[in-house]
Amino acid sequence: MQKATMQKATVHVTARETGLRPKTLATAFSDRDSWRENDLVCVEEDFQYQTVRGFGGAITEAAAVTWRKLPAAQRRKAVELCFDPAKGLGYTLARVHMNSCDFSLGNWSCDDTPGDTALKDFSVAHYREAVFPMLDAAQKAAGGRLWLLASPWSPPAWMKTTGRMNEGGSLRPECREAWALFFAKFAKAMAREGFPLSAFTVQNEEKAKQTWDSCVWTAEETRDFVRDHLGPALDRAGLGRLGLYFWDHNKERTLERARVLLSDPAAAAFAAGIAVHWYSGDHFEQLRMFKERWPDKDVLFSECCCGIHERTESDLWRQGELYAHDILGNLENGMTRWIDWNVLLDAQGGPNHVGNFCNAPLRADEAGRTVVVQPSWRFISHFSRFLRPGAVRLGCSRWSADVEAVAARNRDGSFAAVLLNRTDRALHPHLRFRGRFAPVDLPPHSIATVVW
Repeated sequence: MQKATMQKATVHVTARETGLRPKTLATAFSDRDSWRENDLVCVEEDFQYQTVRGFGGAITEAAAVTWRKLPAAQRRKAVELCFDPAKGLGYTLARVHMNSCDFSLGNWSCDDTPGDTALKDFSVAHYREAVFPMLDAAQKAAGGRLWLLASPWSPPAWMKTTGRMNEGGSLRPECREAWALFFAKFAKAMAREGFPLSAFTVQNEEKAKQTWDSCVWTAEETRDFVRDHLGPALDRAGLGRLGLYFWDHNKERTLERARVLLSDPAAAAFAAGIAVHWYSGDHFEQLRMFKERWPDKDVLFSECCCGIHERTESDLWRQGELYAHDILGNLENGMTRWIDWNVLLDAQGGPNHVGNFCNAPLRADEAGRTVVVQPSWRFISHFSRFLRPGAVRLGCSRWSADVEAVAARNRDGSFAAVLLNRTDRALHPHLRFRGRFAPVDLPPHSIATVVW
């Protein structure tokens, strides 16, 4: 009898039954069971899709203030858990808010002088107290420059139709040029501080009138602002290399917003792609159709979080599963970059100046002295540690919706497949690759990354 050929593989498994204690197991691809037809997850390397550019999280004022209060050893641990490629998630992306957001200590902007359309009083001094020190530590932990995204929640109050940063309102038409200049000044100031930006979103959650910092834009207003003001202002400032992402809101309106902006060639020329959130549900098909219609534009996932009111072990585990489910669906439908919301919060789920508390993958304990890892951190790790920047998503099929899966080839030639089991029973799929099969055991409510 001919001896079966083998190819070793490693399986990293995290299961609810073992909590945050992951297991690393061995498996192997074998040419045994060559006629196997059931329980298969098939990886098809000749079908290649988008390049994965990386994973990351937001360094908000709330995250930075919480981090600053930790003892020095715990500060190092927090940034390592997020940004160190060997000890943590290996994040290579980060997001910051331009002006205040809900996860700030209050409303503020880089220029609160009414009528200062020339922005003579513009300053990023507010960031130096907490945000810049955490950003600096994050970059050092990551081993180099981060791909840094900046997003505005609201223009300064004096630029708004309502005269307030909170509760919506719109940009006053006569302030469009000043607001575009604001972006350019922010980018240049960040670079001087040692944190060069890679991209902007035009507005966080364009359609939302929130109780916190917010500003409402129609699709047409966004198109016109990008085409006539923001894009040209960045070009004049020598910042045309910066990516511009529009929408920065929930996936269900991806196509609706994209049709307006990207049907205008002049506006489309400034747009790197669309940014999306998850708060209105999956809508993965919206991303797939977007990529089919505009294959040269990126899909950036720019924010997600879960509620702080869910505190039981099963609730927190379910939050982690939701993270994995959404990342899998987004990847399978064209997403190139993924950025979480706050990388760290306090025990209350803040600080937050309007009481809009939420959970985060890392939390400080009640005393504010120790970093506590949440299940969502572990689920994110199954993607960010093994699908490294430059990985190419491959074709992948599965025998049942009980298993969710994605596969990719990394730049070093290694392969990785992530499998998620959200059911109450154990599953025993076989990973099929190049006509060979590797068994993988998935306990109830578990996630596994297979690397070969």
